[in-house]
Amino acid sequence: MKYYLTLLSLVFFITSSAFSQEKVVKYKVSSGETINQIAQKFKVTPYDIYQLNPDARTGISPNSVLLIPTKNVEAKKEETMKEETVKPKTVVASGKEIIHEVQAKETFYSIEKKYGISDEALKAANPFLEKTGVQIGQKLVIPAKGGAPKAVLPNKTIKERAQEKYVYHDVQPKETKYSIAKKYNTTVEDLERRNPSIVSNLPVGYRLIIKGIAPKEENVQTETAKPVESKKPVETSKKAVSYMEYQVKPKETFYSLGRVFHLSQDELVALNPSLSEGVKEGMVLKVPVGYIAPAPIIAAQVPTEKPADSSVSKPVETTGGGIKIVDKVKSSENSTAEIVELSKKRGANERKKVVLLLPFNMSKIQSDTTGTGNRIKNDKFLNMTLDFYAGAMMAIDSAKTLKLPIDVAIYDSQETKTTSNISSLVSKLQDADAVVGPFYQNNAEATANTLRMYNVPVISPLSKDIANPIENLYQSIPANDVIRNAVFDYMRSKNGNIVAVVDKKKESVINYIKQNQRGVAFASLTETGGLDVANLKSLLIPNRMNYVVMETGNTAMIKATIKALLDSQKTCQVQLVILEPNSTLDTDEISFDNLVKLKLMYPSVTRESDEQAVLIFEKQYRLKNKANPTTYATRGFDVTFDTMMRLVQGKTFQETADSMTTQQVDNKFQYYRKEDGGHANKGVYILYYDSDLTLKVAN
Repeated sequence: MKYYLTLLSLVFFITSSAFSQEKVVKYKVSSGETINQIAQKFKVTPYDIYQLNPDARTGISPNSVLLIPTKNVEAKKEETMKEETVKPKTVVASGKEIIHEVQAKETFYSIEKKYGISDEALKAANPFLEKTGVQIGQKLVIPAKGGAPKAVLPNKTIKERAQEKYVYHDVQPKETKYSIAKKYNTTVEDLERRNPSIVSNLPVGYRLIIKGIAPKEENVQTETAKPVESKKPVETSKKAVSYMEYQVKPKETFYSLGRVFHLSQDELVALNPSLSEGVKEGMVLKVPVGYIAPAPIIAAQVPTEKPADSSVSKPVETTGGGIKIVDKVKSSENSTAEIVELSKKRGANERKKVVLLLPFNMSKIQSDTTGTGNRIKNDKFLNMTLDFYAGAMMAIDSAKTLKLPIDVAIYDSQETKTTSNISSLVSKLQDADAVVGPFYQNNAEATANTLRMYNVPVISPLSKDIANPIENLYQSIPANDVIRNAVFDYMRSKNGNIVAVVDKKKESVINYIKQNQRGVAFASLTETGGLDVANLKSLLIPNRMNYVVMETGNTAMIKATIKALLDSQKTCQVQLVILEPNSTLDTDEISFDNLVKLKLMYPSVTRESDEQAVLIFEKQYRLKNKANPTTYATRGFDVTFDTMMRLVQGKTFQETADSMTTQQVDNKFQYYRKEDGGHANKGVYILYYDSDLTLKVAN
C-alpha cells in the first residue's frame, strides 16, 4: 500500500508541477534495473536521482516512475550525436591556452591525464573548481604547459589489432574492474558485457574472459594459481598510483571512508573538492585503486539438503576443499596467557563427535507462502544463521583436509527466543564430545542443563549475556565487563596514569569505574556539564604515559577533550581510549586525523589481521561462497574449528579450556572457570589506530 501511495504522489507531482517538463523528465523503471544503471544511461549521478526521488534510496520497483534532470538528458543526446561523428571534436585554442569543454563521465583525473597537467595546475587556472567540482558543460582553461591532447584515431592500428586476443584473467585480491580493464587496454563496459556475472560484484578468484592487449609486464594466467608457501614476500615493482571511481553509500562519513581507503580527510578533499561541502550519499569519488567492495549478505548459502533434524541421525555430508591454515597461530603480546598451537596429537585416533545446533527453522521456511527466496531476503536472523553455517562448513572442510578423526552432525534447533526442539534431540546429543549452539542464551542454558548429567560441554557461540552458573556451559563471547577490564589491565601493565572524562549521563560507566577500577582520576565538569579543560590538563603527568578514557556522546565534550589532548602532546605522552563503540566519533564533525594522532585505543573481541593464514582463509571463503566472509561467517569458522582442534589434543574439551589459550581467524579463546560455576571467555584484543591509518593490536 505504501508503494502505491508513493507512486501516486510521485505521478501527481510530475503532472502538477508547472516547470517539470523544462527541468526534469519522467522515466519508467524496467525490470531488473538499478539506480546505478539508470544514472549511467542518462549521464547523471545517483545523487542527482536521489535528490529528485528521495524514496528511491530504499529501493526501486519495476514500472515505478523516476524524475531525471533534463539538462543531463540533453547532454546525453548531444554526446550520442558526437559519437556518430568519426572526426574527433576540435579543441578551441585561445593564445597559448586551451579551452576544454567537460564531457559526460569526465573527471579531474581523466582531464589531467588527457592534457598531462597536475591537479594543482588545473585548479589554479580554474579557481571555481574548488567549490563546484567538474560538471558537464563547463569550459575549463588548460594551462599553457599542458599540450593539446593527442588525436583520437577512429580505428585501432594494425599492430594493436594483432596484439589483441582473447585471454583469461583470475581476479586477485584488491583488484577492481577499472584496474583490470586498464591492465588489458579495454573498458569496464566490455568486461561486463563478456562476463555478465560481475555486473553486481567482482568475486576474488573469478575467471574473466577478456578481449584486449595482454600486459607486457607479466604473463597472463591461463591456469588457476595454486597458493605458494613461502616465507619471503613476493617483490613487486613500484608503480604510479592508479585511481578509480567510488560511489558513496548510505551513512558513510569521512571517518569510514578514511578507514577504507587509508586517506586522511584532507587527502580525500584534495582528490574530491566537492567533499568540502560534506559527504553525501550517491557522490562519485576519485580514490586509489585497490578497494574491494563489501560483499552482500550471503543469501544463497542455503544447505543443499535439509539440515539434519530429529528424524535424521547421521551427520550432514560435507565436501572437501579445505584449507590448511588456522591450526597454526602466532602468539599475541597483549595477553599474559601464552597462545598455544593446536595440532593433531600422535596417537589421538579415537573418533570424536561434534554436534552443531543451528536455528534454520526449516518448518517455517517450508510453510512460508511468500517463498524461500523472499524469506531469505527479509529474515535477518536466518541470514545470520546461514552465514554462521557457511563459516562452520569451511571449518569442517579444513578438518577433513587435516584428516582429523571427527564426525560432525548438524541439527535444526528450531529456535525462537523462548522455544526450541532440544528436548527431542537429547538421545542424539548425549554421546557428543562437544555441542556448539544453540544461539539464544536461554536455549543454550537449557541444553547445558539437559546434558550436564552426561558431562557434555555446550559452547554458546553468539550470546553476549552473562550466563547462569552451569558447569558444562562455555560462553565463547566475552561479557561487557570482561572487555572493559581487559583494557584497564592493559593500561596498568604499562604503568599508565589513567584519567577518565565521563559525562553525567553515563552513570553506569561512572559506577563501574568507581567500583572496579581504583586509582582512576575523574576530570572535573563545569556547572553546565561541559569539560573543565584546565582540570583535565592538570591531571596529566609528564614523563609517563597518560591514558585518557573518554565516555560521552556529546560532540562538544569530545571536541574539547581531543583539543586539550592534542595541546598536551607537546609536554606529555597522551593516548585516547574508549571502552565501547562510540557512534559520535563516526561523524564528519570529528576529525579522523585527530583520532589517529591520539592513537585511539579500544578493546575488541575481534581483530583485523593481515597474517598470511587469515588472508588465505578469506580468499578460500570467497572462492567457495562468491562473497566476503561476514562477522557471523568468521565466527562460525572460529568457534567450530577451535572446538574440533581442542578435541584432538588427547584431552577433554574441559581440560583444554582450563589450560590452553587459542587464536583463530578473528577470535581469541581464553576460557576461565567462573567463581559461581561454568566457563567464560576473556580473550580480548586491545586495538589502536597507528599513524599509517591501520588498526593494530597493542603490544
